[in-house]
Amino acid sequence: MSQTKQAEFGKWRSFFWPVHAYELKKLIPMLMLFFFINFNYTILRDTKDTLIVTAPGSGAEAIPFLKVWGVLPMAVLFMIIYAKLSNSFSKQKVFYTLISSFLAFFALFVLVLYPCRDALHPTDLADRLQAALPAGFAGLVAIFRNWTYALFYVMSELWGSVATSLLFWGFANDITRVSESKRFYAMFGLGANLAMLVSGPAIVFFSDVRSFLPAGVDPWQYSLNYMMLAVIVSGLLIISIYYWINKNVLTDSRFFDPAETKKAKKEKPKLSLKESFAYLFKSKYVLCLAILVISYGIAIQLVEVTWKGQLKLQYPNPNDYSTFMGYFSTATGLTTIFMMLFIGGNVIRKFGWTFGALVTPVVLLVTGVGFFSFVIFRDNLSGFVAMMGTSPLMLAVIFGMVQNIMSKSAKYSLFDPTKEMAYIPLDQEIKVKGKAAIDVVGARFGKSGGAIINQGLIVALGSLTLITPYVAAILFAIIFAWLFAGRSLGKQFARLTSDKDPQAKPVEEKASSSSETASVKITT
Repeated sequence: MSQTKQAEFGKWRSFFWPVHAYELKKLIPMLMLFFFINFNYTILRDTKDTLIVTAPGSGAEAIPFLKVWGVLPMAVLFMIIYAKLSNSFSKQKVFYTLISSFLAFFALFVLVLYPCRDALHPTDLADRLQAALPAGFAGLVAIFRNWTYALFYVMSELWGSVATSLLFWGFANDITRVSESKRFYAMFGLGANLAMLVSGPAIVFFSDVRSFLPAGVDPWQYSLNYMMLAVIVSGLLIISIYYWINKNVLTDSRFFDPAETKKAKKEKPKLSLKESFAYLFKSKYVLCLAILVISYGIAIQLVEVTWKGQLKLQYPNPNDYSTFMGYFSTATGLTTIFMMLFIGGNVIRKFGWTFGALVTPVVLLVTGVGFFSFVIFRDNLSGFVAMMGTSPLMLAVIFGMVQNIMSKSAKYSLFDPTKEMAYIPLDQEIKVKGKAAIDVVGARFGKSGGAIINQGLIVALGSLTLITPYVAAILFAIIFAWLFAGRSLGKQFARLTSDKDPQAKPVEEKASSSSETASVKITT
């Protein structure tokens, strides 16, 4: 092989597999750790939705109430507990304690809480409350009626935040050098999505069991038992892999030097909510970036609740609902991996930062028009639906599924990299404080904003069906604000990168080469 061909082969090899052979000792265990964490997250995410949406007297309208009155307070409480544990114990003990606590709860749920649900759920009192309260409070009453399911929902949501964001990425940031992160972090993202290709079919397999069971056996409890068994086994593997990394990788000087972690680093400022808002409005650039982050959080929440309401109408049986969610997770994993490998970086390099940043809101807008059109105008589309050989409800479910798959894959492959790239041309002080402000405001308002909007509309109007036109109008208004902010940010980004690199032609496209420094982190 000629030197030119060898160089070309080496270039392509480093592009697809930028890892040295000796680094596999560190990379593979970390990939496996993230794989099993996300394997559990996918099963828990789909199971929690199935439990709440298909529960007696419940539906998708309970989800906004759960996120505001259940997930948010418990997340704050969990952070307080985590801070106290961190002050008293080593990082290893904190990791083992938190993972074990989650596994203990899921075992308790499947062995005690779910089998005893009829005795534990206050059905009669919930019926009286529902009769006394306005229809808009049905979601809140459903949480009270099915409180064990609500607790499972909250703990499953917390797994995504605690196990993924806090424990895994906190651990990865502690033990990964900057030179390694540029090559490893994108591969961690691919590993997490590969987990969906395993967990999705597992959900389908465990959910589709009715034809194999004798009469009188609860098929959903049977499915739940095996899915929680898979979660617990996966959790034990997580603990084992973490132990192995600490014992065999972090004791190898090639991969970890404790002295490096003790070097003085400029700490990220901790801004209060008031200080964060004040800082956002000082900088148009940072404000536009915050609008992008908040808009995505609100938009995806508005769409998901409406879609899950339609999904319950199509699949009221929990086994059918769970089977569909298994197929959905598999399709999401496949699409995201394809987008990350072949679309994301190529789009940014060829068309520039602005184009790449605006793909996600455009995808949400286009698919949103189709989805909400079928939901709102289904009675006027009978002729078209008949030609398709299906029902308006099924088409709404399909359009909602396509919207969720495309929006999530666009987020991971384009939205996240362009968002991280936007910090690159900023001065150090603005970069650090701006990111801190966006983390505070974006995390709180992006995740809870859509839930608060849904909750307010449901209380005012009474049901998901009645609020759908208003949700569509709000969604489109948010997307247009997102597009406006994205275009404005793109112009500012081009100007800043031009000032820092006058030779760039065009600036956006050359600056996109920095996208490989942006890690792709999978979260809910």
